[in-house]
Amino acid sequence: MTAAAGTGGKGSLRPAVFLDRDGTINEQMGYINHLTRFHLLPGVGEAIRNLNAHGLPVVVVTNQSGLARGYFPESLLDQVHETMHRLLALDGAHVDGLYVCPHHPEAKEERFRLACTCRKPRPGLLEQAAADLNLDLRRSYVVGDRWSDVRCGAAVGATSILVLTGYGRGDAAFVGPSHPVQPAHVAEDLAAAVDWILARERLLGTADLASETR
Repeated sequence: MTAAAGTGGKGSLRPAVFLDRDGTINEQMGYINHLTRFHLLPGVGEAIRNLNAHGLPVVVVTNQSGLARGYFPESLLDQVHETMHRLLALDGAHVDGLYVCPHHPEAKEERFRLACTCRKPRPGLLEQAAADLNLDLRRSYVVGDRWSDVRCGAAVGATSILVLTGYGRGDAAFVGPSHPVQPAHVAEDLAAAVDWILARERLLGTADLASETR
């Protein structure tokens, strides 16, 4: 399941910022099985607006196995994402693409029961977004609150950032220390992760800083 706001068109490949959803953009509540359980985390809208202002495409990549397990219908998932877009727009922010893996080996419906390449930490969602939006994965960033996000970024050569919201603090304490794959940076939340990304892009000379001089 994919949704893109537009295509990258022809020209050179661009770096992007890939964001996990639950625990990174919105509060981690397990399965969002009702619209009232969806709440943006503090500072998320401003952080994404900051990326927008610097010309870095923002792409949400999320595993949603609750759909496969029958915990909620596709219509609710659509409503949740409509709400996400609306709340971000209130902060003057937008995402350029939204990519969802609805699969799980124990799915109730056969169409969702498959060994896919898109369920993180597999990189299928990132690869599809790169093809759709003309993105350079090796120059991109993956931000999430689980080690599966870190591993997903590493699989395509992107720079991975672990945020300590959602499951992040627990993963940092109990999963990360013994894991062979490590994030390039650990940030308190998405806003701090974006600050680190933009500082790094300034050093690399690739961020669009025109908005800061207007």
